Amino acid sequence: MPRKVRGSDVQGLVFFLAVIIHGCGLPILGSRQSSAIGSGRYRADVWADNWLALYSGTSLVGEDSFPITTERSFNAETIFFDAELPLALNLVAKDFKENDTGLEYIGKPNQQVGDGGVILQVTDTQTGKVVAVTDGKTRCLVIHRAPLRPACASLKNPSLDDCGATVGEEPPGWKLPSFNVTSWPEAKVYSEADVGVKDGYLAIKWNRSAKLVWSGDLKQDNTILCRVPVVTSIP
Repeated sequence: MPRKVRGSDVQGLVFFLAVIIHGCGLPILGSRQSSAIGSGRYRADVWADNWLALYSGTSLVGEDSFPITTERSFNAETIFFDAELPLALNLVAKDFKENDTGLEYIGKPNQQVGDGGVILQVTDTQTGKVVAVTDGKTRCLVIHRAPLRPACASLKNPSLDDCGATVGEEPPGWKLPSFNVTSWPEAKVYSEADVGVKDGYLAIKWNRSAKLVWSGDLKQDNTILCRVPVVTSIP
């Protein structure tokens, strides 16, 4: 006659099987599995003329330690940060301007239209591999352009009416990884001579793939938003 199976025997068998399955690394039905792909620690080296802020997705991970109002600020920054994978990198970069005319040093002998430029490289601290750089595949949107009439820089007291400007807002949600930036123009790559690199730029050993970039106009475009592509590793 078959032995009657008791509830305690069933519970014991279930527990035994659960231990075996867990030991083999198999998921237990009904258990909650983590949806995160993983996380990592990164080092970002960045230089800008004149100011920048770096975001991992929507989280600010670092910005220029000198205010944008600092005259002739050409320092580099090294930023360490932790981030969930997949990594999404966003930059806000600004060239200094005294007001919406886009001019620098207004009322001084060196009154002029300024120029921008930014370079970034991000390294996975565990593998030592560079996983992101600014280059021609970076996409940037201009949200402040001025002066529209650069000749206003020669006026003694230039006004916004003299110079003209196009001023926009940051698109809502643009830092989200899901935000589609394919309609944004690709960044333009500039030479060291174009940008006039100095100071902090010279203190960083840049990966050969990292490029100085900006929008299509190095002088008139003052504020840009950029999405920096991320890869597994860069030679």
